[in-house]
Amino acid sequence: MNSTSKEKIYRDIRRSIIIGHRVPGERLDIDTITAQYETSVTPVRDALQMLSNEGLVMIKPRSGYYVASITLKELRDMLELRKILELAAIKRAAHRINQTQIQGLRSVHAGYTGDDDISYDRYTDENRLFHYTLAEISGNQALADTLGHLLDRLARFMVIRHGGKSQEGTHNRIVSALEIGDVDAARTALLTDIDASSEAIMDAILDDEASNWELGAL
Repeated sequence: MNSTSKEKIYRDIRRSIIIGHRVPGERLDIDTITAQYETSVTPVRDALQMLSNEGLVMIKPRSGYYVASITLKELRDMLELRKILELAAIKRAAHRINQTQIQGLRSVHAGYTGDDDISYDRYTDENRLFHYTLAEISGNQALADTLGHLLDRLARFMVIRHGGKSQEGTHNRIVSALEIGDVDAARTALLTDIDASSEAIMDAILDDEASNWELGAL
């Protein structure tokens, strides 16, 4: 029997949810996944529990595991909370950041490699790492952890923006402003990034993607 690790199963299912190959409300059948990976039930359950902790999978007692659904109100609330947290983080980080941390932020991205699923899975991870690291630099770990969990829940929506080509440049503008100590420019660059991302997400959700998400009303 193949001893496929829970990390691989987690990674594969997570990618399929983020990229949109699995839609909100879709049931994740334990037996099917176990057979697919030729493994035991334990690593599959562990992987799904990890995804539940990120808010990507919902566990229904006596029913099973499902790709988490979300209402339009919840999505808007999360996008608003993201802005609140990130603006608070960058204000604090701007007065604490050092050159080593600047270089760390610059090294997050591996560059644009196309619009394929694997690349967008990586872009999403890099985006989370960049913003989470920036929040950590603020010195408030609770803020960073809250933002990190929020970004996990938003990950599948961030892909909708299709910002693979622009993401690194957008982040570099934030870092460049921080490097010269221009707090206002850093805040403006971050706000531009957040607002553009939120607008693209809402436009897609309310138009082309609406039938896939089946979002609840306000």
